[in-house]
Amino acid sequence: MPARPETAPEPRWLARRLLAWHARHGRHDLPWQKNRTLYRVWVAEIMLQQTQVATVIPYYRRFLRAFPSLRRLADASLDAVLEQWTGLGYYARARNLHRAARLVRDGLGGRLPRDLDGLMKLPGIGRSTAGAILAQVLDRPHPILDGNVKRVLARCFTVDGWPGEPAVEARLWELSTACTPATRCADYTQAIMDLGATVCTSRNPACGRCPLAPRCLARASGEPTAWPAPRPGRTRPRRRHTLLVLRDARGRVLLQRRPPAGIWGGLWTLPLCPDRADPARWCRDELALAIRPGRRGPLIRHELTHFRLELEPLYAELAPNRGGTREGPELRWHVPGSRPPGGLPAPVRRLLDTLTA
Repeated sequence: MPARPETAPEPRWLARRLLAWHARHGRHDLPWQKNRTLYRVWVAEIMLQQTQVATVIPYYRRFLRAFPSLRRLADASLDAVLEQWTGLGYYARARNLHRAARLVRDGLGGRLPRDLDGLMKLPGIGRSTAGAILAQVLDRPHPILDGNVKRVLARCFTVDGWPGEPAVEARLWELSTACTPATRCADYTQAIMDLGATVCTSRNPACGRCPLAPRCLARASGEPTAWPAPRPGRTRPRRRHTLLVLRDARGRVLLQRRPPAGIWGGLWTLPLCPDRADPARWCRDELALAIRPGRRGPLIRHELTHFRLELEPLYAELAPNRGGTREGPELRWHVPGSRPPGGLPAPVRRLLDTLTA
């Protein structure tokens, strides 16, 4: 590990520098910064988990048009919510958002809690997300610790270790708490997030433009990217499935709703047949349908959080007069090019698009 200077930046100095920088260079026109309400900022903070601002903005605007209030979100079906979320990924966020909205509607009079503990009792809201909501909407001095903030603090104070380790995370929470000012909390919260996203980036940080550079211990060491330490190496397992592109005599494609938990929970997808299973037998046993398998398509590789997914499309036809055209709550015959019954995983949506080209 590179040598470091003796003195660390003083928290109040760090907050003053960030606020001054934010006034000139921070982001002030994000859609959730206008007409700030607990609901609007809550939706934004959930979408921003593990997702960049530029990616979130169009989804956020579309989502708010579909569900302009918490009650509208709570009253909507999960299919409708997942449809608006399609392409944003990490679909557990959407399921938690919908479930939390219904809990608030049914048990809290339709009003989101205005305190940290109350927000953290809702699905999908942890300490950092709750703090960000309250700081930005109510201007309360709650520290936050998203990925950008972890990086800024780990570098300024040269906090050793991977931030996912409990002891390291605890130290970063201490620093975040110490640096959060008693006033202008909304601006400070946005400032430190913006700094990590636009200046103190994981690779090639722009130290020459950073307001914290004069006292940043990582910069003084000469190797600012040495902090924070990377996640310990791990090998993600590979899962392989046959993706059944099954069409009936009318050219419709069979879609199946995934179970609530697990891969693509609650989304509609082409049926996923286990790699080692015989597709015809699997369709007969699991779907009560007889099929005539055809050609196989190019392998589709898709990265998920905990594993790598490999999908091999198998184009097949429904065998005439054998098994019927079964439909139900979890099965739908879909006309390619028409509106799907709910949300679709990105690779499935792209494959369906090729059927209408």
